[in-house]
Amino acid sequence: MELIKADGFEWDWGNQEKNNLSHGVTWEEAEEVFKMVPLLMFTDDKHSKDEIREGVYGKTSKNQLLVIIYTVRYNKIRIISARDQNKREKMFYKKYEK
Repeated sequence: MELIKADGFEWDWGNQEKNNLSHGVTWEEAEEVFKMVPLLMFTDDKHSKDEIREGVYGKTSKNQLLVIIYTVRYNKIRIISARDQNKREKMFYKKYEK
């Protein structure tokens, strides 16, 4: 998988509010994940037939472990969903954390 090539973020503000209300993840936390390591990338081909969706397992500076689903549109990362990692995802992520 290729590294993320984008110039900043673009938000659908409805998604931003949904992520905060449903999952307790702010847009600042979601964006911060892309600056931290390790950042584990995957393709999310189950949820969209119209556009390429990618995902990352990552963490915030406060060590909140998150899963971010996004697409790249017009060279901007457009976050679709941001939530806490579940137990299985945490176990997977921690294998790569140093």
